[in-house]
Amino acid sequence: MRAVRVYEHGGPEVLRLEELAVPEPGPGQVRVRVRAAAMNHLDLWVRKGIPGVRFPLPLTLGSDGAGVVDATGPGVRAARPGDEVVLNPGVSCGVCAACLRGRDNLCREYGLLGEHRDGTDAEFVVVPEANLVPKPAKLSFEEAAAFPLVFLTAWNMLVTNARLRPGEEVLVWGAGSGVGSAAIQIAKAHHARIIAVAGDDAKLERAKQLGADETINHRTQNVLEEVRRLTGRRGVDVVFEHVGRATWEVSVKALARGGRLVTCGATSGAVVETDVRYVFGKAISVHGTWVGGKGELWDLLPLVEAGVLKPVLDRTFPLSEVQEAHSYLEAGRHFGKVVLVP
Repeated sequence: MRAVRVYEHGGPEVLRLEELAVPEPGPGQVRVRVRAAAMNHLDLWVRKGIPGVRFPLPLTLGSDGAGVVDATGPGVRAARPGDEVVLNPGVSCGVCAACLRGRDNLCREYGLLGEHRDGTDAEFVVVPEANLVPKPAKLSFEEAAAFPLVFLTAWNMLVTNARLRPGEEVLVWGAGSGVGSAAIQIAKAHHARIIAVAGDDAKLERAKQLGADETINHRTQNVLEEVRRLTGRRGVDVVFEHVGRATWEVSVKALARGGRLVTCGATSGAVVETDVRYVFGKAISVHGTWVGGKGELWDLLPLVEAGVLKPVLDRTFPLSEVQEAHSYLEAGRHFGKVVLVP
């Protein structure tokens, strides 16, 4: 089979499309023929490397995927060859206290496909049966591959951690990203008022089509001043943060009293400064998210099947053009998800 492999960290040129043996499923595992594999910024971080973080190289990239069950190992109970499925990106031990509480993303053995073990940028992938979710019939394989990681993360941030309530106001940074476009839809489904931020007017128009009530162009407008104007100087109840250093100070100051900041990333830098007086003076809280539990994907699946939540597909690339796909994603020209097709 063909697979995208990384042997050393660097630019897109380090990506290798190789021929590998087709993997065999072990006990409780399922082999899936991948029909589409969505990309995430995580792919860029794994490829480039993160100081102080060791990845199990060589590694097949890709956390998101959709395809057809091809073979099953001993002990598989429900999956059958021919089933059309979506892959839950997180793998855990399944038996620890965190897993049994439904918080498997907090398991000490938790890891993501394409980061801690071989992922979906290949013609076949082997995963535990517990990582299979039925593919919504209305979605193409490309669309189905585009929703798990970003919608699961955004759901954990807004619903599980922020406990978003109807009528609250939410500031969503990076509205054109995969996780940002998911956040807009989830917040709209929970009847919130959404202020979306991006650096491109065309992306902001797309954000409005997804449900954003107000938009701010951070390249031409002062985000904090606009938030205060749009909220009558009150601030927002929730800030959806995944940018890091470039936005952190504004995110903290933009919160109303009792507000919640939820964060899942730091694409602009991980080291930030916080004036702690804003934290205790306004009784705000900060919640970190690392993807989400397997059960949460089942919680949001009915909304995807009903069309309330819709994967946003920007562009597809053949697997043979993976270097071009990485360059495209890294340039930030996309709105929604970039998908590889084996």
